[in-house]
Amino acid sequence: MEKDYWLERWEQEEIGFHQSDINPYLCQYWKELHLSQGSEVFVPLCGKSRDMLWLREQGYMVLGVELSAIGIQTFFKENGFTPNYIHSEKFNRYEANSICILGGNFFDLDKKDLAKVSAVYDRASLVALPLDMRESYVSHLLGILPPASQILLVTFDYSQSEMSGPPFSVSVSEVDELYSEHAKICLVARLDVLERYPRFHERGVSKLQENIFLLTLHNKRM
Repeated sequence: MEKDYWLERWEQEEIGFHQSDINPYLCQYWKELHLSQGSEVFVPLCGKSRDMLWLREQGYMVLGVELSAIGIQTFFKENGFTPNYIHSEKFNRYEANSICILGGNFFDLDKKDLAKVSAVYDRASLVALPLDMRESYVSHLLGILPPASQILLVTFDYSQSEMSGPPFSVSVSEVDELYSEHAKICLVARLDVLERYPRFHERGVSKLQENIFLLTLHNKRM
């Protein structure tokens, strides 16, 4: 799945992946991280997610990365912010009200970009990627996060034969395969949610679960 796919989705306003409401799992489970106010939270593939507003309202600094300039500009416009803008070779930096979004490719991030990050909120990143990209995504994320970082991860789990994605199905066993060597994994909830997402049913999915994980990276990694 190439970057042009996602850029075209934004250009055509085909953004069914966007949630207009604050994610309930974020509100319910974020406290399990016991993160100090003022800590920096990384939101990969952030789009125009309003979850970033919620995190900021809890007293955190928010760092996002998003490929689409349309998505970034729409986020700030819809929420009444006029961001400071800095152009650079790798990323265009938009910042306002303690929310900073880097415009560019997630895979161009390095350790310096995430040096102050304490936690990651991943609701729509891992599930946005096909199987052949998820291992690369996790490997890169682990390579640039500070040791002992925490991740609140939300995944969809359904029969991939029933729907092609995105969002893609990411099972509990796959999360274990991707992260267990580098992190402590806690599955904090596993919920049947097909009734909440009629578009999945319309696309042929007969059973749908959402899994919520809390990951804590080891102090010494990679």
